[in-house]
Amino acid sequence: MPGYWRKIQRFLGISVSPVRVTVLTLLAMVAFAANSLLCRLALKGTGIDAASFTSIRIASGALALSIIVRLRGGGLGGAGNWLSALALFAYAAAFSFAYLSLPASTGALLLFGAVQTTMIGYGIRKGERFHTRQWIGLTCALAGLAGLLLPGLSAPPPGGAALMLGAGIAWGIYSLRGKGAGNPTAVTAGNFLRAVPLAAALSAAMSAHASVDCAGFWYATGSGAVASGIGYAIWYAALPGLKAGNAATVQLSVPVIATLGAVAFLGESVTIRIVLASAAILGGIALVVVGRGTRHDRRR
Repeated sequence: MPGYWRKIQRFLGISVSPVRVTVLTLLAMVAFAANSLLCRLALKGTGIDAASFTSIRIASGALALSIIVRLRGGGLGGAGNWLSALALFAYAAAFSFAYLSLPASTGALLLFGAVQTTMIGYGIRKGERFHTRQWIGLTCALAGLAGLLLPGLSAPPPGGAALMLGAGIAWGIYSLRGKGAGNPTAVTAGNFLRAVPLAAALSAAMSAHASVDCAGFWYATGSGAVASGIGYAIWYAALPGLKAGNAATVQLSVPVIATLGAVAFLGESVTIRIVLASAAILGGIALVVVGRGTRHDRRR
């Protein structure tokens, strides 16, 4: 067991409290994957509509994060900003409406691919230099996304796919804007609080189609307070013990966890198309982020 544990430590790049950081990292990845499962469960199996799910998710996330910040003895003090809140809202709204038609596994893969491609593209635009292996990885990931979206019997609905890609781009922008935040939990709480009136406006605009039942309410609350709010706080607690490159690499597990959960809890089937697309997208992005991590380590 000690030898096996050391291998896990080396993979994650853990520098302090290995047991604590590994457990926190695992919990965070499960929480991130749970967002897809809870949203799809709610919209497929309950009476809640997508706009109401979005509003409840954002409001409960804001409440949970605010409580966490207060319990830690901190304050919001104007943390966050409206542009980041708009990106957060755009992500959450597009995410919910996409899951009206997308399977959880496909949605998680599209989201992850769009987020990472957005952030990688931003790095290239800012002059980040890629090695040949990284260019191969990026090409592979884009080919995987294209292959997943090609017309066919197992292709995802185009409307849902477009919404999820939009959600991924919005989350990528949100993540880029949050880089270097002094207190990421407080900043995230501030952005969630600012997103509440935006979500309320969406619900008001969609009031003719509003519908909330007990099960849908609790799924949305679980997605906001637990999978989003507490999940983000756990992730920020784990990050100081992870190397930058490995922090990105470990997130490759999220679509895999979501797919396993979709099979177990939603009865979804895994098609050859999604297996091949997953291999191309996740493998390609792994080549990019591992190359980044190696370069950062050499600089240090």
